[in-house]
Amino acid sequence: MRSSSFFPTLIFVVIFAIGTAIAYSTGGAEPGAHGTLIGVTSFIVALIVSSAIKVADQWEKIVVLRLGRFRALRGPGIFFIIPVIDTVPYWIDTRVISSSFTAEKTLTKDTVPVDVDAVLFFKVINAKKAALDVADYKSAINWASQTALRDVIGKTMLSDMLEGREKISNQLQKIIDERTEPWGINVISVEVKDVLIPQALEDAMSMQAQAERERQARVILGDSERQIAVKFEEAAKSYINNPTALHLRAMNMLYEGLKNNSTIVVVPSSALETMQLGGLAGITALTMGLNKDTAGKVATQTE
Repeated sequence: MRSSSFFPTLIFVVIFAIGTAIAYSTGGAEPGAHGTLIGVTSFIVALIVSSAIKVADQWEKIVVLRLGRFRALRGPGIFFIIPVIDTVPYWIDTRVISSSFTAEKTLTKDTVPVDVDAVLFFKVINAKKAALDVADYKSAINWASQTALRDVIGKTMLSDMLEGREKISNQLQKIIDERTEPWGINVISVEVKDVLIPQALEDAMSMQAQAERERQARVILGDSERQIAVKFEEAAKSYINNPTALHLRAMNMLYEGLKNNSTIVVVPSSALETMQLGGLAGITALTMGLNKDTAGKVATQTE
């Protein structure tokens, strides 16, 4: 039910004003019985005419009953009814209507209590069925949506619910549309807004996700170590039959360590023997390399 339009009220005022003016014009400043009769008649006529005129908005359909039986659907625009005999019990809004519904503390298939919020978008496509086949179609749709949501939650695992909201929304739309189709209602879409789980479970899932990320990091690190070992193995093969190259590589590593880190480097004696650093030639080569590097630094600073 909606409030009456201003237009019937305007018609009532105009007709009553015309009747009053006629009553005063026929009876003078103080109208007699004849003028009073005209005034009362004009009031009754204005009341009947204004009651017979109805105006519906562009998005409305009006159900008209005549002596309790369905007469017709009217609107949009202006239309007329027979006062007393015809009644207008329903003004049906045919626009898209949104309605929110929830399912609180509902158990999923894996027995996890969740709170789910969703929004339903529907439209009345048959105003006659919506008015005559169900007492309150908005309330009925809301209850049908809640029960459908609980049914879907009870058949869905928590992981699927958190990852596949679109799938759940499509299932809800199909179920609700089947239930409301006999009422002349078309469900346009259902959107699951939020899925709330217990705080303790949320913390546990967060810890599980963190552990999974750490596991993946360790796997990646291990794979990197394996690749490095493969490269070292390939390098070792190239040094097997070339002792001179191995000697030069060892000398370069020791030289870089002495140059960048400190003046003291602990090196196994076996490595010294391999690199022949214990001999005069090895020490001379290493000393010349260090002195040459130091001289280069001094020259650079002088410039």
